[in-house]
Amino acid sequence: MSATRKRLTIVIVCLAAAATVWALYLKPPPAEVPSRFAEAGRAPNISPDYADCVIPPNIAPLNFLVQEPGSQYRVRAYGDSGEGFVVAGRTASIAFPLGKWRELLQANRGGEVLFDVYVRRQGQWRRFETVVNTVAREPIDPYVAYRLIGPVHNYSRRMGIYQRNIENFDGSPILRNDHIAEVSPCINCHTFAGNDPRKMVLHLRSRSFGNAMLLAGDDGVSKVATGAQTDRGPAAYTSWHPTGKVAAFSVNNLALHHKARDEGREVFDYDSDLGIYVVASNSVRHPEAISQSDYLETFPAWSPDGRNLYFVRTAKAWPDAMAESRALPRRYTEVRYDLVKISYDVDTGQWGPVETVLAGDDIDGSITEPRVSPDGKFLLFTAAPYGNFPIYMDGSDLHMLELATGRHWRLAANSDKADTWHSWSSNSRWIVFASKRRNGRLFARLYLCYIDADGKSHKPVLLPQKDPAFYDSLLKTYNAPELISGRVELGEDQFRAAVVSSPEGQDVSAITGATP
Repeated sequence: MSATRKRLTIVIVCLAAAATVWALYLKPPPAEVPSRFAEAGRAPNISPDYADCVIPPNIAPLNFLVQEPGSQYRVRAYGDSGEGFVVAGRTASIAFPLGKWRELLQANRGGEVLFDVYVRRQGQWRRFETVVNTVAREPIDPYVAYRLIGPVHNYSRRMGIYQRNIENFDGSPILRNDHIAEVSPCINCHTFAGNDPRKMVLHLRSRSFGNAMLLAGDDGVSKVATGAQTDRGPAAYTSWHPTGKVAAFSVNNLALHHKARDEGREVFDYDSDLGIYVVASNSVRHPEAISQSDYLETFPAWSPDGRNLYFVRTAKAWPDAMAESRALPRRYTEVRYDLVKISYDVDTGQWGPVETVLAGDDIDGSITEPRVSPDGKFLLFTAAPYGNFPIYMDGSDLHMLELATGRHWRLAANSDKADTWHSWSSNSRWIVFASKRRNGRLFARLYLCYIDADGKSHKPVLLPQKDPAFYDSLLKTYNAPELISGRVELGEDQFRAAVVSSPEGQDVSAITGATP
């Protein structure tokens, strides 16, 4: 046999061997359920815990890991309507095809979707008890914007505001601080007007470019120096009036303290006031009614009709000098904030008296982060053991207040870890919130929770990822999630240009009692 024929024979043999290996080991197993199996007699261990949840009809596939030992895995996804489909693989990672997943959800809207999990081990298939999830009729807003930041640093050199399409796995940055021509400016406290991605603010803390509010709208991104020429400081937590004419914001004197035990950090607010940004005049006011010197006022939230501004406040029980020394008050763990409201006329700029809606003592805690549902029926707030920075406290929970009756309750969706910072979907049927239930005290993740017409919460669902092991290796924490009705179309380059620009022709006033 010639050398050429020998080489050809060797090549053919190698190709045949490769084909055999492909057929036996690499080729995906058939996408059908086994005909013979034993019953496991229990539910499968899957991660994330996508079982007994209420899910939006427009959510991305709930990809998960089957945490059961085996050599092959098959999952049948189906419901009462539609044919369903089967996903098969030799690894424990289950990824549902987007098109078939969407068809399954739409066919079973208002009903249930079910997963039958099969695992082959030592030559035998086992079927586990069916995993059941309920599909709500009402959709969730299709996008969520959030900040992603390192979990344990005073200042982060790599943080950003991002947006994610909840209906699939597409995401993009809105603004990243390491893409700005300065090391580590802080970007935070982003807010949208009525879930509208076309009208947004986010705040900047920068040694080179100042402390400012970035205002994004149809005309692009502009820079507003809310703290210029005043002794109040820059804006922080912000809420848009439903008319879009004004935005209420807080000015906070916060300090981060490190502790020797427990979570390790404590944020204390030494002083805070509320202010109003007036769009037409590009001006800032600090009306006396919402910036009283003997109170700390923070976390503004407008009612959907714009007639009332809700916020939280507490009496100031320590001297101004304590803020300069950065010492903690001796009884700082007894500081409790009350929920209050004040009437407002956007046309005349007139304020009414401050009224207490719910006292912190009534819930044996401190009320913070109030947000009113778009239909005006409920006010969702975070109840913390004390203070107004609940994300570092395990005892922080979400509570619901029915505005018509004053009835309030702790949500069943809470965990034994910090459940904080929430946002309503525009149809008032969904919230997103940050929770540390999955990873303990350091890493917050985003959960979507269905709220029915009576204000009852249901088991929340972790925001799904294309790779179900994504969260296990992500060493960053989510915060300040905001549901929005579409994508922020302004580019990151437009936000960066606004950061390095100078504020233009701004009338900034801190006159006591001034009204817009």
